[in-house]
Amino acid sequence: MKNTWNPKGIIEKFEANRNEEQAGPMEAYMKNHFPFLGIKSPLRKQLLKEHFAEYALPEREQLFEEVWKLYELPEREYHYAGIALIEKMRKQLTLEDFPVLRQFIETKSWWDSVDSIAPHFVGQLVKMDRALGESVMMEWSHSDNMWTNRSAILHQLKFKQETDADLLFDIIQQHSSSTEFFIQKAIGWALREYAKTQPDKVKAFVEEHPLKPLSRREALKHFS
Repeated sequence: MKNTWNPKGIIEKFEANRNEEQAGPMEAYMKNHFPFLGIKSPLRKQLLKEHFAEYALPEREQLFEEVWKLYELPEREYHYAGIALIEKMRKQLTLEDFPVLRQFIETKSWWDSVDSIAPHFVGQLVKMDRALGESVMMEWSHSDNMWTNRSAILHQLKFKQETDADLLFDIIQQHSSSTEFFIQKAIGWALREYAKTQPDKVKAFVEEHPLKPLSRREALKHFS
C-alpha cells in the first residue's frame, strides 16, 4: 500500500542529497537565474522514481496545486520535480489545461522548463483538438511573453508527419525578424526537426522566406 501523496517526501530526499560543490557549476550553466541544490539529473530522476514508488499520485483535481507547491520552492530541482509530476499524470491532461500550462511556462521561465512543457504537454493538448489548438497557439504566438512565443513555435516539435506545416510556417513568419536569441534558436530547431520528415518543404521555406542567420543555420544543419 502506497503512502498518500505528499511533496514532503521529495523535499526530504532532495535535501538529504544537497551538494553545494555541484550547485555552483549548475547555477552558472543556467546563467545564475536559479539557485540549485546540486543534484544532477541521474540522481534526481532516481530519487523521483523512489518517491513515485512510495507515494500514490495525487487526485487529478489536486495535480496542479501539488505542482505549484514544488514550483514555489526556490531551487530549480523542485521545478523539475513539478514537471515530472505532470509527466506522470499527463494522460489525465485535458483541453482545459492550456491556461495553467501557460502559467507554468511564464513562471520562473528559462529554456529548460519551457522546452519540457511545450513539446510534450502543450503539444499533447493541441493533438486532442487541432482547431482549438491552432487558435490557442496563434494567441500564444501573439503574446508579449517571449517564452510563450517560443512555446507556440515548438509545440509541434515531436509531431513528425502529423505536423500542421501551414501553422508552423505561419507562426515562424510572425517571429522571423525577432532579435531574441531563444526565438531565433527555436525557429531553427522547429524547422530542423520538421526537415527530418519533410526536407523539401523545409528547404523551400528557408529559401523563400527571410530568416535570421542563426535560424537559417540551425534549420539547415543536417542538409549536405
